[in-house]
This record gives sequence, C-alpha cells and structure tokens, in this order.
Amino acid sequence: MVAQTRHAAQPSPKRKLAFHDKLTGKGLSTDALLKKMKTLHTELAALDQDLVDTASLSSARKELVNTSILLHKDRGVKAYAACCLADILRLYAPDAPYTQAELRDIFQFFFRQLTNGLKGADASYYNEYFHLLESLSTVKSVVLVCDLPNAEELMAEIFRDFFNLVKRDLPKKVEIFMVDILVALIDEAQVFPSEALEVLLSQFMETNLRIEKAGYRLAVQVCNATADKLQRHVCQHFTDIIVANSQDEDLDEIRAAHELIKRLNHSCPGLLHSVIPQLEEELRVEDVNLRMIATQVLGEMFGDKGGAELVKKYPTTWNVWQLRKNDKAASVRLKFVEAAKGLLVNLFEQRAILDDALRSKLVDPDDKVRAATCKMYGQLDYETVLHHVSEEQLHELAERGVDKKQSVRVEALTSLGKLYSFAYPEIENNEPLAIKQFSWIPNAILNMIAISHEVRAVVEQVVMEYILPLPSLSTPSTSKGGEVDEVAWTDRLLHTMKYLEEKPTNALLVLTGVKQVRPNVYDHFLDACVKNNGGVIDENEELVVQRLNVLTQHISHTFPDPFKANEDFEAFAKLNENRLYKLLKTCMDPQTELKSLVKATNEFQRRVEQQAPNNATTLLTLLRRSSFRILSQSSIPTLIKRLSKGQSHNNNHPLILLKFVSKHSPALYKSHIGELTKAIADEKNASAVEACLHALAGVLRWDPKLAPTDNVRVGGVTDIKARRTQDRITRFVLQSNPRMAKFAARIIAVSSDTETTTALVESVVEELPNCEPDKLAAPIAALAQIARFAPAAFEHKSDVITTFLLKKVLMVPTPPDPVRLLITISKFLSLLRIFTICWMKDEMDVDEEWVSDEDMPLTLRAKILALKVFRYRCLAHAGDEKAVEISTPVFKMLATLLEYSGSFTGEAGEDPKVMSRMRLQAAVSMLHLSTVEVYAQTIAPRFLRLAVTVQDLGIKDSCYNVRISFLSKLVSLLQPRKLPSRFHIIPFLTVHDPESDVKAMASSYITGALKNMRPAIKTEHLEMTFIRLLHLLAHHPDFNKAHEDLLDIAKYLQFYIELIATSENISLLFYLAQKGKTVRDAESHTYTEVREFGIVPAFADGLELAQELIKIRATSRSWTIPSYPGKVRLPPDILRPLPNAEAAKEIAKTVYLPEEVISWLGGLSSVKTEKKERKVPTKRKAPVSKTNGSAKRTRVKKKQESDDESEDEPSMDGDSDDDVSEKAPEPEPSDHDEEEEGAEEQLGRGARTRAKARRQRKAAKA
Repeated sequence: MVAQTRHAAQPSPKRKLAFHDKLTGKGLSTDALLKKMKTLHTELAALDQDLVDTASLSSARKELVNTSILLHKDRGVKAYAACCLADILRLYAPDAPYTQAELRDIFQFFFRQLTNGLKGADASYYNEYFHLLESLSTVKSVVLVCDLPNAEELMAEIFRDFFNLVKRDLPKKVEIFMVDILVALIDEAQVFPSEALEVLLSQFMETNLRIEKAGYRLAVQVCNATADKLQRHVCQHFTDIIVANSQDEDLDEIRAAHELIKRLNHSCPGLLHSVIPQLEEELRVEDVNLRMIATQVLGEMFGDKGGAELVKKYPTTWNVWQLRKNDKAASVRLKFVEAAKGLLVNLFEQRAILDDALRSKLVDPDDKVRAATCKMYGQLDYETVLHHVSEEQLHELAERGVDKKQSVRVEALTSLGKLYSFAYPEIENNEPLAIKQFSWIPNAILNMIAISHEVRAVVEQVVMEYILPLPSLSTPSTSKGGEVDEVAWTDRLLHTMKYLEEKPTNALLVLTGVKQVRPNVYDHFLDACVKNNGGVIDENEELVVQRLNVLTQHISHTFPDPFKANEDFEAFAKLNENRLYKLLKTCMDPQTELKSLVKATNEFQRRVEQQAPNNATTLLTLLRRSSFRILSQSSIPTLIKRLSKGQSHNNNHPLILLKFVSKHSPALYKSHIGELTKAIADEKNASAVEACLHALAGVLRWDPKLAPTDNVRVGGVTDIKARRTQDRITRFVLQSNPRMAKFAARIIAVSSDTETTTALVESVVEELPNCEPDKLAAPIAALAQIARFAPAAFEHKSDVITTFLLKKVLMVPTPPDPVRLLITISKFLSLLRIFTICWMKDEMDVDEEWVSDEDMPLTLRAKILALKVFRYRCLAHAGDEKAVEISTPVFKMLATLLEYSGSFTGEAGEDPKVMSRMRLQAAVSMLHLSTVEVYAQTIAPRFLRLAVTVQDLGIKDSCYNVRISFLSKLVSLLQPRKLPSRFHIIPFLTVHDPESDVKAMASSYITGALKNMRPAIKTEHLEMTFIRLLHLLAHHPDFNKAHEDLLDIAKYLQFYIELIATSENISLLFYLAQKGKTVRDAESHTYTEVREFGIVPAFADGLELAQELIKIRATSRSWTIPSYPGKVRLPPDILRPLPNAEAAKEIAKTVYLPEEVISWLGGLSSVKTEKKERKVPTKRKAPVSKTNGSAKRTRVKKKQESDDESEDEPSMDGDSDDDVSEKAPEPEPSDHDEEEEGAEEQLGRGARTRAKARRQRKAAKA
C-alpha cells in the first residue's frame, strides 16, 4: 500500500494581498502615490481569481473608488487606478463589490481614461490602458453596465467612445478587444439603446467606405457577430424612419435609410432578415417615389457580389422586383434598368430572364428608359459582354442607333463604340469569340450615317473617339519621347475595314475627309474668321462680313441644330483667338504628321473647353470634320508596305485606301515620293505597282514639280535613280496592262514637256496597227490620258488616232461570244422551269445585257476607252476656238450610239452586253460634256433622248445596270451643280422603274438636295424646273390621249409633287402650271401648226393634270394656294409667246383633259380626303435592314463607279457641301405610295413595259 502525504487531499491555500499601504490621506505626494499604485497594480495583476482571498482586498477596494483617486490630476495615477479597479472586478467576479452608483462611476472612469489616454503604442501609460481594455474584453466585466439604472445612456456613451477611439490607428489587438466588449454588451443587454444602434449604423454611411477604415471594420465585425440579436432592432429602426418621413416632399431621410440598407447588405446581410420583406412591400405601394427607391436599392442588392445568395434566400422578393420592369411609372422602370449592370455581372444563373427584360427595355415607350438601357451596355466590362451578353442583344442595341430620340441614339452608338474599343485588342489578335461578338459593330454604325444630320453627327463622334481614335501621347502606344505609333494606328484602320461591307466602307472613306477638295469650305471659313478679326475690319468690311455669314450658314446647315451651330460659329469668330486659328489650320493641313495632329487636336479641345465651353460641342464637331483624323499622310508608308509585301492577300483594303487618296487628295503623297518610286521598281507585285503609279500620277498632277526627272543633278552628275524611274514609267506605257499604261501615261502627260509627250504619242501610234484587238486597251488608255492632260501633244497625231479608233475599234462589230452564248443557253435550259415560274411572278432577270467590270473583255474595254479619248479631247479643247469643230462629230457619234442602243448601225447581231456598256458610256460622256456650257447648248436638242436613258422602257433602256449607273453618275454631277438645272428633271423619270432602288436613289438625292440647297438655288434647280418637266412629258414618246397613258404621265407629276411641294412653294408650282397655257412650244411656228400636230394640246393636258394634282396635294395637307406674288420668266429655249390674243383666248377656255381622266382625278381627291380623316398615329419602328436593296428580283449590280470610270473623272465635290452624305436619307412613305396598290385604275406599268420590250426584241431579231 502506497503511503499518502499529509497534505495530499487538502485544497491549495488562498493567497492574500500583501499590499496594506494607505492610498488616500493628507501629505501624500503624487510620486509616492504613483509608486504605491504601481505596486498595487502589480500585486493585483498577479493574483488568480480562484486562489485569492477577497477579504484581503477590502481596504484597497474601498480606497480605489475614492474621489481623490478617480479625480486625481495625474494621468499615471488614474491609469493605474483603472487597471487596479479592473483587476478588482476580475477577482470578485461574478459578483461586483460595489454599489450600482459606484459601478456607474467606475465604468465612466474606465472609458474616460481610454478616450483620453489610449492614443498609440508610443503614448505614455499605453501598457496600462492596454491592460484595462484586455481585462474588460476577457473578463467581460463590462456586462455589469447592462444592470445599471442608466444602462442605455452608458452603453450609447461606450459605443461613441469606442468608435472615436478606433479611428486612431491602434494595433489590431486593441480592435479585437473592442469588438469583444461591444459584442458582450449587445448580447447581454435586455434593451439595446437606439442611440447606440445609430452610432453603430452611422459607420456604414461614411464616404469612401472601404474595409481599410477602422470604424467601418469594427462595425462590420460587431454586426456580423450579433446579427441575430440586432435584426429586430435594425428592422424597427428603418420602420421608424419611413413612418416619420413618409410625408416629406424630398424623402432625403428615406433615401439615406435605403442607402444604408444597401451597404449593410454588402457587409452584414444577416442584419436584414426582417428588412428584405419590408422592401418587398415597398415595391407594391402606390407611392411612386417609395417604389422607385425600393426598386433601386433592391436592384443594387441583387447585383452585388452576394446577389445570387439573396435571390435564393428571397425568391418572392426577386420575382416581385422583376415585375418593376413593366411598372406604370417610367422612373421606376428607369431604376430597374440602372440596376441591370450588376445583375449581368453577378447573376449568371438569371441571364435568360435578364436578356428578355433588357430587350423589352430597349423598345420601352419612354425615351429615358431606352437611353438608360443603351448606356448600361457601355458600362459593362469586356469579359461580361463577351460571355454574358448575347450577340442578338447587341444587334438590338445597334437598332437604337436610328431611334427617333437623339438621346437614345447617342447612348446606343456610344455604347457600341466603347464595346468595340474594349474588344479591339482581341480582334486584332484574331480571337474568334471577339470577332464574332464585336467585329460587326463598325459596319452597323457606319450603315446609319446617311439617315439624318443628327445621326451622322453621332456616328462621326463614335467612329473618331472609339472605333478609330487618335493615339494618345500618354498611352502604351507611345514611347517616352512622345512618338506615336503610326503603324499601329494605320493597322487599326485596316483591321476595322476587314469586316466592313461595301456601303459602310464608302461611308468610312467619306469620314476620312480625304474626298474634300482643298481648299474646302472649312479652309474658307477659317480664312474668313481671320479676315473678320473679331469684327475689327480695316477694308472691305461689308464683303468680309457677308462672306463669313454665308460660310457659317453653309456649314451650319449640315449640323443637327443649324441655329445653334450658326451661333457657335459666330461666337468663335468673335472670340478671334489666334492660337485656336493656328491649331485648327494645323489639323486641316494635309502635310501635318500624326504626332503634330494629336498635339494640335488635344490643345484645341482643351482651349475650346476652357474659353468657349458653350460652343465646344459644335467646334469639336467642326474639328473632326475638317482634319485628317482617320487617314493622314502618316498612314501612307504603312499602306505601301502592307501592299508591297503582300500582307493584304486576304483583303484589298490598303489598295482601296491608296486608290482613294490618289483620286481625291494626292497631296498626302508629297512626303512619300521616294517610297512610291521604290515600290514601282518591284514589278513582280502588279497590284502594288499599279497603285503606286496611280499615286504618282495623282501627286504629280497636283504638283508637277515633284516629278523625279533626269534634270536632277547631284554633285554635277545626273541622278541615275530618277532617270531609271522615268524610263520605267515610259516602259509601262508601252506594255499591255491597261491600267498601268493609263497611270504611266498620265504621269508623263502632267510632268513632262511637250517634246517628251509628243515622242511618247508617236511611239504609241506606231504600235497601234500592229496590236491585236485584245491588246489595244493599253495604248488607247494611254492616249486617253494624253488627250486629257497634254492635248497639244495629242493633236500632232489626232487625225491618225481618231481615224484608227473610229474605223478599227468602234466600228468593228462585236458578235456574242459563242462560248458564253452556249453557257447561257445551257443555264437557261437547266433552269427553264424555275425561270418560267419567276416570269409569271414578275421576278425574272436573266441579266443577258450586262457584263461586269471584272468580266469585261479587253476588246470591249478598248471600245469604252476609245469613247473616252473623244470625250477627253472635247473637254481639253472646251475653251478653244475649235471646240465646236472638234465636238460636232463626237456628239453625232454619241447620239448614234444612244439612238441604236449601243450600236452604230442598229443591225442585229451585236452582243447585247457590249451594246449596254457602249450606250452607258455614251450617255455618261454626254453628261460630262454637258458640264461645259458650250457643249450643253449643243446637247440641248438631244436632251430628251439622254433623259430617258434612266427609264425602263422598250425604246429606251431595259438594262437595270445601265439605268442605275447612269443615275449614279448623274447624281454625282448634280450634287456640286456642275450640270444645267434642266438635268434635275431626270431623277423624276424613275417613278415607273420596276426596281425599287432606282427610284429610291432618285428620291434620296432629291430629298437631300431640298435640305441642303440654299433657297435661291433650290428655286432655280428644283422648283422652276417643273415647267421643263411638263414640257418634256408633253414630248415623251409614251404620251398620248389614252386613259392608261395619261395615268402614267400623272404618276410622274405625282412623284414630283410628293417630293418637292411644300406649303411655301405650292403657289409657285400652281402658277407655273397655269402660266404654261399662255405660251407655245419653241419648235412650233404658228398656232395652226401647233393644233395640227397636237403639241400644245399635249402640253396643255400635262398642265391641266398638274393643276389638279397640285390642288389634291394641297387639300390632303390642308394647305391654301394663294396667288403667286412674283413674276416668273419661263425658259425661252423651250417656250415662246403665243402668236396672238385669239390663240391665247381659245387655249385658255379649252379643257384638254379627257372626261375619263377628270373623273379619275375626282375619285383620287375623295380617296385622299377619306385617308386624311381616317389617319391615326402609328408607332415608329426601327427600320429593317435589307441585304440587297430590293427583294423584287435578283440581279448583278454594277458598282456605283467603276475604277476605270471614276479615276478618270475630276472630283465631284467642287463647290458642294463636303459634309453632306453622298446618299441622302430615304424619303418617308407618302400618300402616293399608299395609293398605288389600291387604285384600280393604275395599271401595271412594268408588265406593259416588258411586253413592249419583248415585242421590239423579237422584231429586231426577225
């Protein structure tokens, strides 16, 4: 048995406090007291709660609460006293050895010491304060506060003190102690004071809230640790706020409370268990403001990082919130949309629901909601859009680019531009997903450019700021020296063009500003501002002011708000800031390098925003339109390099850009003559050689002094490289490539002396008789350029050349190609069944009369070039005395080609494809020659035959491509007003065309011209030509008294009136139609002759028909037709006064219209009136894009301008508005269009036309 010690079963003896000194009493110094307090603190801290004899603590316990200690002036005494008291509470726990009053004083003393003394680890007595805080945290003696009479007040004070303390950047351990103390208080409190709750919640409302802020961090930890206890208090807190402030007008307190809810949800979602259902009820209340606030807050909560968990936890609330997308109040729907960004980012599971909701908001009835939806997409990051936004959504966003509200258009297109900018690096790296999702965006945006001035302004801004922005001097694309990366900038343009269709590509080329003829309208405006000198003008003041006003009005007309733009330009001129003038001039200079352009642009923008903020938008638009922001002279080396090294084998965009620059702004090549001459030396790359020859031809035509000639001497020795270049160019002229020969000949013609050019002509002429027919295109192309640019050299051999071209080229018949004919027959037989069905449906087009530029045989190309030789010769001698002599046989030849539909004889057997191209070239040549006044007078008698080229009539032109190409060229010459006013009649003759896009092009041009022409010019070119249209229709081959044919004539007039007539000019048009009956045809000589041949009655029929149609139009629009107050002089070249008063009286009293037509007009008038009464407003829908213009029939379209045609012509911009899009907006549907389908009397013009054409073709073949 093991023996036990004597003390084995005895408990450990309790320890007594050894300190027995007095802490109070007279004569006790501060140092002595401090020493005693320190000793006492040391002994108390060493005692264990379970092993202490509390009776030994009695004396010290009583003295420590003496006022002489608690209110002692020395900080150290109080610090040690607080520690000692904390130890006393620890040793006596769980019972406190003090009364409630004493405890209140003790705890107030504790927190007063902490507040005043706890300032950092370097502060005096920090260890004592730390000990005090640690004791309160670990022992939890602080919970005694909850049992005191004024516990709520004391707890609120503790919360305030702690949240003030924590802001002092104290150690992490101190913060942990505070958390424990506050959590203990909340857990133990029977009633949590509202003041303490407000202190706690106020930490979530500070600005720049982040976890680094100690107060916020402390509050988050406390709330998360006591969420179950605080839920009820938080809910009551928000309820009280809403009830107390629900009647306020501004609801600021309620908004602040909901903002707090959102922040609590982000950091302490457990507090809101009872609040979320309350928010759900707010979604259902009638008060719009409260519903709006709840929608916004819940949306942001669902879109937070914990939103997915919130949706799962509160599915009913989520469903009710979704219904706010269709709320009757637009402001609520707006808040729904604004919350969508976070939802797309964080709620992946709800993507399908969000897709449907956002699509519906893109077409919301309220424009603010639509705009906000569009803006939201631009706020998303690249990854979110790539993975969580469907391509269909983005396409629907793009449709808002043509919204009826400007704000929606701006937001939609801006968002698209931003998304493309985010995605471009991945598109550049050929990332398939990025290409599929985003590469189409520039194409969609540029497709909208011609819709209106408002849309165009937005498209310009988006393209130049997001799609193709200028490189920034502060971006990674620049080096430390500030050099921009010109190669990357140019490559971005090429990459963007890679995904553009033809129409958007043309729009982008227009935006480059390259096509503007320099000096353009902006150069003139800047010059006028300089001369205006802020209104202080030394001489010619009236002229200077007038010129400035004309230019400002002219430019303003192309802006979305012309009046605002005009005011802004006037303010800019009054500002008279020379530095702005200089910067703008730098940006407009074609020789400015990219780096200088970026600097000038940035400085101009900065200065304008500082000096003229109200005018900034207009002036920055002016800057964009007038400068080379997309394509500049800095782009040229990269384009040449990409083309020369064959890096564009997958696309021809470098070639397109170089050709465009060569044609419209060759001045950009001035600094790059060396690169161009080097590129043409590499004859293996034919496309690069051709493009660089074209460029050299353009720049040397602009400045012949830039030519590399053998007269250049270096050190007394002829420049060998220049001589080799000249020899190489001469060799290109004599080779068989037509385009190289063309440009090489142009280079020599514009840059060499007459002797050299004459020698070249002789060399070419010597080779002509020896050339095979399929080799003639190249020398003829060269001769055409010489005839155009060096007419003196051409005239040395003009007789020989013209004789050869006429007899050996033009007069040689071209039968159909047997092989091609067999292929056509084979195709026809194999598809006979389908074609028969198509014919029955009026949708057949075998395209048997056209050959594209790519498929054009060289023999046909030689014929077309031969016609150009004659045309260029006439134009070159337009100012000579021999002009009429030279042009007379040419006009006869062209008239013959038009008369016989492209043949010189009219005999059967000619290839219809050749005939169509020849008659098109003849008609186009007539147009170009008509730009010269002396030739226009010669062509006037043949104007009718030329005009009907645009029509689809059997005796005119049945080939669609001839009509559309002729009309395109006509429009390009009408825009800058190069043609006489009578040519404006021709677009109105398209009304019967079976292809919708022919009529659409004509309507589009007329609509745009009406918007852009000044009033006087509009009257001359569009309104006064009404009488010429009536005269032409009277001579129209289809005019007769038959009812059906008169209805067809009426459609011409209706088309004109629909487009031109307004309430302002209706009286003039009616006056012209009346006055026409007071004159006779210029071709007639006596009234008897007129009556015999029926010319005046035909003219009178048209006049009476026009009067009635004008009345119908005025009635349908509720216009009055007042008497025209002015005097009008009718064109004397087509009309003459009547021979006597008797004739005038008889014509005036005679009604020429048949009764049948008059009855039809009466019925038409009643239909118009009925339609007007029934008309109801309809919703405007976004236009549906068409992939191929008209869906009526499939056909092979000719390009608007072939290379061979367009490159030879001078730029058509001239004096026209350089910023007006080349295609005006589509006209809105008119009553006339609606009426066409319903009027039984209006028979099918297309069917009769094709039947007539078939009969004539059969007759010709027979």
